[in-house]
Amino acid sequence: MGTVALAVTDGMLHFELSVAYEIFGAAPAGVAGPWYDVAVCGSDAVQVGRFRLEPDHGFDRLRRAETVIVPGWADVDVAPPADLVDAVRAAHEAGARVASLCTGAFVLAAAGLLDGKRATTHWAHTGDLAARYPRVEVDPDVLYVDNGSVLTSAGKAAALDLCLHLVRLDHGSSVANVVARRLVVPPHRAGGQAQFVTTPMPAQDDHPLSALLPWVIERLDQPLTVEDMARRARMSSRHLGRHFRATTGTTPLQWLLTQRIRRAQELLEKTDDSIDAIAAATGTGTATTLRRHFNRTVGVPPDTYRRTFRSRPRPEPEGETGAVKGTR
Repeated sequence: MGTVALAVTDGMLHFELSVAYEIFGAAPAGVAGPWYDVAVCGSDAVQVGRFRLEPDHGFDRLRRAETVIVPGWADVDVAPPADLVDAVRAAHEAGARVASLCTGAFVLAAAGLLDGKRATTHWAHTGDLAARYPRVEVDPDVLYVDNGSVLTSAGKAAALDLCLHLVRLDHGSSVANVVARRLVVPPHRAGGQAQFVTTPMPAQDDHPLSALLPWVIERLDQPLTVEDMARRARMSSRHLGRHFRATTGTTPLQWLLTQRIRRAQELLEKTDDSIDAIAAATGTGTATTLRRHFNRTVGVPPDTYRRTFRSRPRPEPEGETGAVKGTR
């Protein structure tokens, strides 16, 4: 299927680089036909994490590759190397399919390949990407984005999702499934990276909402309104809205809904409570309402989330007969 060129430079993240090499480096057993020819390309020996890596080719090899993979690197506050950006741009202009893994999206954005396009990166850096490159339509919720000749993935394990997607495009679903099975990962994951995002409380203790937010968190099972919160904070609803925007970046009601969903996630992970019980405990009312808000916010239904993130197995019902022990 032609050459897959891995573009490497100092500070690259070794996990994403290893993922790409593992998937494209060798055909899985039982798969007939041509596989990829992998070329590791860089301007010189590079430091990848704690490892020293000697590229096989220079960046000029990218121009002759069918697919170029740009792994992420640790320090996104530093502009990507100009020679890497120029080589990636030239490869795309020569007809290569270019894909970034994790923060490799910053290279594609610097090369202008994401202008006017939808793209993603690790959720912790989507705000930085959007602020630095305002012509890019940053989607913080998805695992990867396919624009045809330009693709981007979210962080870490989402590199697997995008690389398997490329295999699926080139070889079909059955081969991608074989690769996924060898890696012991699902061939396609439901939902997006919203299910992995954490939303911590504001760090500072002296902001105007420092007393209000913990008070609300303790009462998520109650039917709270903006007026209730404003009364507790001893300010007008409009004044409260301004403080919420400044402190949390969102409205009081949206923040409240987010906290209810986060509480639901915690209960799904740690308890056997029914969806109805969790809806009541989080103040979302009915199971139907919880499912609607949860799916829209997290990207997967509550039951799917529970199966994915459950921290311990369900206890076996007492007195159940016919169960086979020790076969998990």
